[in-house]
Amino acid sequence: MKKLLAFMLISVFLAPFTVISTERKQSKYFDKIPVNPNFSQTISTFPTQNLTGKTQKLAPNSSFKIKELTINKKKIPIFKLSNGRFIKASRSNIYEDVVLKKMNYDRNYWLKANFSIYNTPYTVSAEKINTKLTSFSKVHVSQRAVTKHGVYMKVDNQGWVAEKKLSLQDNRMEKVQNLLNKKYNKANYSIYVKQLRTQKSAGINSNKVMYSASVTKLPILYFTERQIQEGKFKLSDKLKYVEQVNHFKGAYKVEGSGEMPKKADNKNYTVDYLLKAVAQHSDNVASNILGYYIAHKYDEAYQTTITKAVKTNWNMEKRDVSSKTAATIMESLYSQKDLILKYLSSTDFDNTRISRDITVPVAHKIGDAYDYKHDVAVVYAGEPFILSIFTDKASYENITTIANDVYGVLK
Repeated sequence: MKKLLAFMLISVFLAPFTVISTERKQSKYFDKIPVNPNFSQTISTFPTQNLTGKTQKLAPNSSFKIKELTINKKKIPIFKLSNGRFIKASRSNIYEDVVLKKMNYDRNYWLKANFSIYNTPYTVSAEKINTKLTSFSKVHVSQRAVTKHGVYMKVDNQGWVAEKKLSLQDNRMEKVQNLLNKKYNKANYSIYVKQLRTQKSAGINSNKVMYSASVTKLPILYFTERQIQEGKFKLSDKLKYVEQVNHFKGAYKVEGSGEMPKKADNKNYTVDYLLKAVAQHSDNVASNILGYYIAHKYDEAYQTTITKAVKTNWNMEKRDVSSKTAATIMESLYSQKDLILKYLSSTDFDNTRISRDITVPVAHKIGDAYDYKHDVAVVYAGEPFILSIFTDKASYENITTIANDVYGVLK
């Protein structure tokens, strides 16, 4: 250190006296050991003070410790490292790896995949710490810091994470897609999931067409509700159950599900009663009555309305659609914000499939025929989402397991 001081004094006395400046130009060499030093690029270390001999390399972020600062015989400031080797004390290769700026912050984020939590804003001395946080979970940030490595955020009661590992947008659908890819990428599944606020979606074989069975009652419910909202029908209007309602193209077989008489009784039933019967009991006769009187046996006006709602043709006789198409009509029902979803939230089928284990309200419509078992739902989680599950040769339990897994991410 005495040699370094003498070198600096000699430099001052020998320098020509010109103009005194109020600005101090930073030397290209350090005059003291830097705090938390790091390398800006890979440098060479030497076995001698004169920086000669066989070199060894040290890369940025390497672990090293400076023991002392001195001047070699060539009058060059050098650092002696704790391993006995020497490096030039140059600011062009070495910098103080410290927090440059820190401020309070108040914002929610979502963690991205493969994040790390550190005990301090990241510098060469920062340490990773264990955390129970998981990718795609919501966190609150209370501080923001800048280092030479980038911007880092303080997650409440946890630690620091790189800003680039945070998303301002809810990114949980990425996790849902990863889940579906890993566990449910099977030919006999057609699955579609969509968050209603963000409009983000995920799916497996979501455009795969299957026989939809009673899921095709959803467009009937949607069209009827639309007619009511447009003032063409009222909930109190009465429709007569005559034999003809069960005998037109697209009509369901009367021996299927439901509580209404299988033979026409020529009695009048209110539109509201019929809507409840379809939504809560999946009643085939009630569906036929609505289809006959309100949808006019699925005439051109009906088909045009449904095609516009789901962006594809929905054949009421064949009933072949995908889980995505079914989800789209359920979203259209959600957008109507009326009674239908209330009725679909209390059905004969709530103890099976999607709604069985989910603890928040679920509005859903099931469909069963042959080897096909389906369920389409609005799940009223903190961020409501549509879940549409079509299966071929699967079980109700399979549908419940899928629903539980998706809800576990989006609840």
